[in-house]
Amino acid sequence: MSGDTSKAPWRQRARAAATAAASRAVLGLLWLLHWLPLSWLDRLGHGLGALLWRLGSSRRRVALRNLALCLPGRSPAEREAIARAHFGWLGRSFLERGLLWWAPRERLERLIHVEGDVKLAERSERPVMWLAPHFLALDVAGVGILLNQNRRAGSIYQAQSNPVFDAAMRAGRLRFGNAEIFPRQDSAKPLIRAIKRGDAFFNLPDMDFGAKDAAFVPFFGVPAATLLAPSRMARLLDMVVQPVVGEMLPGGQGWRIRFLDPWPDFPSMDAEADAARMNRWIEGEILRNPSQYLWVHKRFKTRPAGEPSLY
Repeated sequence: MSGDTSKAPWRQRARAAATAAASRAVLGLLWLLHWLPLSWLDRLGHGLGALLWRLGSSRRRVALRNLALCLPGRSPAEREAIARAHFGWLGRSFLERGLLWWAPRERLERLIHVEGDVKLAERSERPVMWLAPHFLALDVAGVGILLNQNRRAGSIYQAQSNPVFDAAMRAGRLRFGNAEIFPRQDSAKPLIRAIKRGDAFFNLPDMDFGAKDAAFVPFFGVPAATLLAPSRMARLLDMVVQPVVGEMLPGGQGWRIRFLDPWPDFPSMDAEADAARMNRWIEGEILRNPSQYLWVHKRFKTRPAGEPSLY
């Protein structure tokens, strides 16, 4: 027994070293691939997505379950077609990380097609919150903002369990010099101070982080734990709320980032009503482009008390 115990730290170190080496190899591959034309990455990414569809049974089930809950009017064959297309875009979004982290600024500016008022935050006397739901071009939307802003932009950051990928992701998101990221597990005070001194805020409002500071409001008719923070923060800091939606374009065309008109009557005095309104807007954007929403996330993981799991 004591011999086995003495070997445990060595085994842990060996596993950690092997994981780090594999992670560096994947990052090296992404770095090599980022030199390819985007049309090649599009084909490779969709091929990777087809492989993920076959091998990723758990995430495939989550995507199909989400689609059944959100789009019950579609036939099973239609929902499966959306899910298969989603996995293709998902594969491409993974390979595109190399472009977002290492491609020259000029190349990204050619590939990111911006629509709408991208300069609102620079002109606004009030701080701006960009409200960006989880479409697969979400990170591209963040890069598009940084390429077009002199003003600093902050976002909340979910630390990765893999330290090698975590370091690469942090470096990629900070490389243009006008971004600041705040760990989700930390206090919100540093973010609030940054907004008060003039930073804009890139807010991702549509993931299930549990029942704390959330309300169960409809998402395609299903009660979903939805954060109240966008409404509360916008009211506390007198923020302008501008929706932003990213879209991946087929082939080598790049991406489209739409900066929509700011909501003139958001927030209201009712944070729960604001959360419901936000979900209705996201629903409309999903119906415009259903295969590129993040269906592999367990959006309905948290349930009201006494309600069984939907997964």
